Amino acid sequence: MNMKLTRTLSTLLDDPRLFRQHAYVNGKWTHGEGGREEAVFDPATGEAIGHIPWLEAHQIREAVDAADAAFAHWRALRADERCERLLAWHDLLQEHREDLATIMTLEQGKPLPDARGEVEYGASFVRWFAEEGKRTFGETIPSHIPNAALGTLKEPVGIAALITPWNFPLAMITRKAAAAMAAGCTVLVKPAGETPFSALALAELAERAGIPGGVFNVVLGEPAEVSKILCAEERVKAVSFTGSTRVGRLLLEQSAQSVKRVSLELGGNAPFIVGPDMDPKEAAFAAVAAKFQTAGQDCLAANRILVHESIHDEFVEHFAERMAALTVGNGLESEIDLGPLIHRQAVDKAAAIVDDAISRGATLVAGDQTRAPGENYFMPTLLTGVTPEMKVWREENFAPVAGVTAYRDDDQVIEMANDTEYGLAAYVYTHDIRRIWKLLRALEYGMVSVNSVKMTGPPVPFGGVKQSGLGREGGITGIDEYLETKYYCLGALGSVSGS
Repeated sequence: MNMKLTRTLSTLLDDPRLFRQHAYVNGKWTHGEGGREEAVFDPATGEAIGHIPWLEAHQIREAVDAADAAFAHWRALRADERCERLLAWHDLLQEHREDLATIMTLEQGKPLPDARGEVEYGASFVRWFAEEGKRTFGETIPSHIPNAALGTLKEPVGIAALITPWNFPLAMITRKAAAAMAAGCTVLVKPAGETPFSALALAELAERAGIPGGVFNVVLGEPAEVSKILCAEERVKAVSFTGSTRVGRLLLEQSAQSVKRVSLELGGNAPFIVGPDMDPKEAAFAAVAAKFQTAGQDCLAANRILVHESIHDEFVEHFAERMAALTVGNGLESEIDLGPLIHRQAVDKAAAIVDDAISRGATLVAGDQTRAPGENYFMPTLLTGVTPEMKVWREENFAPVAGVTAYRDDDQVIEMANDTEYGLAAYVYTHDIRRIWKLLRALEYGMVSVNSVKMTGPPVPFGGVKQSGLGREGGITGIDEYLETKYYCLGALGSVSGS
């Protein structure tokens, strides 16, 4: 380990023990045995901030052994006992919010205020599911069988493998892990290689909260190798993944042989629909907020902005004005709105999307990349005249690139909005209740937000349709992804007959 690097990080954290450079298995910090490791870089500076080991295949299977051994004890605890441990974990997340945010900004790049918000957001799922675990009720079924009582019980599915992305390196773990653990499952977390340190800090705090060894494990390694082992392992009963649709398809295929419970939160291509009755300035400012959250690296980010032709030009003017006021820079600095993209490949992809749009007739309204403060930065960009054959329309760009298209009426905009394989989230801005209801019912998306950029939180059944995923996370349905329903028929002794 680079001791100079360690000392530097120590000066940034109130509790240096939250920065860990090992996997976490069965309550122990674990080295890789093959000598393989991966550097983790600060996307703002390009400097290495630490290294993580890549576990060997047998070590990943040992992590499954640990989760399997811990499952019997963890599931046997009363729901309120699991709740107490999860609430202790929640309190520690809140207590160490500033350090957790600093770690997140260093490895992911988002501005510190956004990172603090994610810690709050992630902690809220732990509290929600800690309480929800006490409400996993079965049912009493009115019996059609003489002298018998019928009903159901809810039981944990078993070990859950949780494969999480780099754009929300803390909250995507807690949203999955808290639900699974509250249900009585043990978990194996595979964080993104770009952002492992948030996951490892969560493991450190889980240990302090009294969560037993083997219940919460963090496995590190080559992504394809780790996921293949976890999907093939028969003792792993559930897989939850957040990431690209391409990888989601692979995991679904790999899990089919052992018929696992699979939940997938995949790509998005969110339309942002602005009705003709809207104030163009109000709608434009909301669209900027929806587009540029997490520097556009967000599955909920507005991807296609569809504006009624009667207010299109005024909307674009206000959008460009608001976008120009955004500050781009290192997330550790004050008053930064957008941090860097996660790596240089993301910048290259964003540039390719913009070049493709311009070559196909789009107009570049704003987006001077010569002003970028570093090689991993991409300046906010606005394109107009976007059409369906362009990549910026077809692909989830995951970058601060906004494409605006005019439409003439509700029927056309519904067709335009649904013209995608994705179906995660959509935004509608209008005050016409008839238009609201028509769009709400006609849009092929798992979530529709009307006149609000914010739509997520612990009570929300988060998820999409079409190729944006399977299942839901959060809300009263989120814990069901980790529960089986067991039916029972309890007959009275001596009531058996031949009929």
